Amino acid sequence: MRLARQAHLVLSFLLVAGVVVQVFLAGLGVFDSPSSFQTHANWGYLLEIIPLILLVLAGVGRLGRRQIVYAAALLGMFLLQSVFVALRVDLPMVAALHPVNGFAILLVSILTAREAWVSRNAVAGEPAAEARVAAASR
Repeated sequence: MRLARQAHLVLSFLLVAGVVVQVFLAGLGVFDSPSSFQTHANWGYLLEIIPLILLVLAGVGRLGRRQIVYAAALLGMFLLQSVFVALRVDLPMVAALHPVNGFAILLVSILTAREAWVSRNAVAGEPAAEARVAAASR
């Protein structure tokens, strides 16, 4: 269980860094070469694996409902990214939510990493540790 918590912490910070790289790759596609968008897309598909792993680790590590909800939300938001791109021809107004959703992914990733950091020394089921995490989240 402790290993799951540590892996969750590391992966949550890697996800934040990965999303920042993803924004950079999108910028390269706009300002350097449109071929960079393929790298942006491939990197996004690779990042999509992390929320799935975070979801499993949150359950195995007994990290609490909030971390499970964050991971599930991240997974759903990552899946929506591809849907938004697919709608760019037929529904461009909906497809325009792609970058907005990307920044929402960054926000939830930061929240996930922050909570993982705050609860890094907590023991599952320990009331005092859960109270510290709740207090830090306010």
